[in-house]
Amino acid sequence: MSENKVILKSASVISIATLFSRVLGFIRDILIAAFFGTGAVSEAFFVAFRIPNLLRDLVGEGAVNSAFVPVFCQYWAKEDKKQFWNLIGNVFWVILIILTAISFLGILFSRAIVSVIAPGFLKEASKFLLTVQLTKVLFPYLLLIGLTAFAIGFLHSFRFFISPALSPCLLNICMIASIVIAYRFMDNPIFGLALGVLIGGVFQIGIQIPSLARRGFNIGVLKVKFNFLHPGIKKIGSLLLPRIFGTAVYQLNVLIDTILASLSFIVGQGGVAAIYFANRVVQLPLALFGIALSSAILPTLSQQAVVRDMDSLRLTIRFSLRTIYFLMLPTVLGLVILTQPIIEVLFQRGHFDYYSVRICSSALYFYAMGLLFFGGMKILTAGFYSLQDTRTPVIIASLALLINFLLNIILMFPLKIGGLALASSLSAAFNFSFLYFNLTKRIGRIITKDLLIYFLKVSCAGLIMCVSILIFFNKTVFLNPILRLSLTIILGVLIYFSCCFVFRIERIDKLFRWIRPN
Repeated sequence: MSENKVILKSASVISIATLFSRVLGFIRDILIAAFFGTGAVSEAFFVAFRIPNLLRDLVGEGAVNSAFVPVFCQYWAKEDKKQFWNLIGNVFWVILIILTAISFLGILFSRAIVSVIAPGFLKEASKFLLTVQLTKVLFPYLLLIGLTAFAIGFLHSFRFFISPALSPCLLNICMIASIVIAYRFMDNPIFGLALGVLIGGVFQIGIQIPSLARRGFNIGVLKVKFNFLHPGIKKIGSLLLPRIFGTAVYQLNVLIDTILASLSFIVGQGGVAAIYFANRVVQLPLALFGIALSSAILPTLSQQAVVRDMDSLRLTIRFSLRTIYFLMLPTVLGLVILTQPIIEVLFQRGHFDYYSVRICSSALYFYAMGLLFFGGMKILTAGFYSLQDTRTPVIIASLALLINFLLNIILMFPLKIGGLALASSLSAAFNFSFLYFNLTKRIGRIITKDLLIYFLKVSCAGLIMCVSILIFFNKTVFLNPILRLSLTIILGVLIYFSCCFVFRIERIDKLFRWIRPN
């Protein structure tokens, strides 16, 4: 089986599981929107949940792609497998100790943390107090998801993606159940939702255990002579430290957006919630295509980098960029054209009123514009990680942070909450461009004349799709909103794929041939 077929099949597994998880996530968000709207209670929860999520990406799941997988693959390639299992045991204990300490400190200093991340809440005592209380409840989730991330890194090293991809589904199921149960039996149901997060974290670890055991991970692996200075841990640390700074830069972007969105006297009420709901919509295609594909290609890229096969590595990245453009472009165009109908169908019910629709639509419209760049960044960053270079993405991300901050200040006044989203998209375009420029200096030219022609043909198919769905949507105002939007999306997909066949775009043919069983 060719490497490209292996990559696509792995990405397909991740995408299917991610799609299931995102559907559950949308059900969860629909319930949150209906029960809590974009008011003070929902904003308090989003801020409280964002804090451990920021640290989760910083020291948890974010470490998987940058440090764990390349080093785990390197140790597994050695003849003496005892060295690999010794490393695994030591990494487990280091993660457990560090994340336990961080969780404890987070609970202890929750009031100060909320004061920094949501200064706009200080003027509303009840909202601020609720956010602090929820933060204390949610911080232990960091430890749970950190151990899950360790398990995912281990399994990804063996090119096993099923249970890691399914684990977020369990979190969403637990949160959905907790919303329904808490709203019926608790005076303050938002605390039930917070407890559902913790229960979901436990289940996320639990689903990995059978897969870990089948690949040799057991209690005996943890009975190692603890060595904090293990050479493998030093290597992971050397890769992870720049990644931590890089993730810190990205998360600082999120923090800045949250801080500015909490300034309701500038961007209007409900800004924090609007950013959350718009991001949820944007993250669906990004997770299905960008994150899934970058996770699937990393083991292949890492192995190609180990043997210094730069030609194959370059071809793998080129293949991934072709695939991401083919899959992501119609999604971007559809989101831009159908922004408000999508928000209305997904969330407008209960406490989620027309004002909520309007501010969320503004954020989604401008976030969608940067979706291609966000997806491309995932692919190019995986290329740097496979070369065990986590420093370059950090430097570029730091420059992008500065650009994002300046654009936020400029755009938030005329465009309100939409200005914050547009600033993120523009800074993503800058980030992608500089990542590409620096990676080509390392491995050679990636975007060739043939690839540019391919992009042009796909773009033509996308434009024809846009015109078609606009005409159809405007001519079907008499239909039920859900049916109207569903038929528009189905029509768009059919027209896009039909145009790809007419233009003889090779990706459409290869997708079917690669997915077919041998």
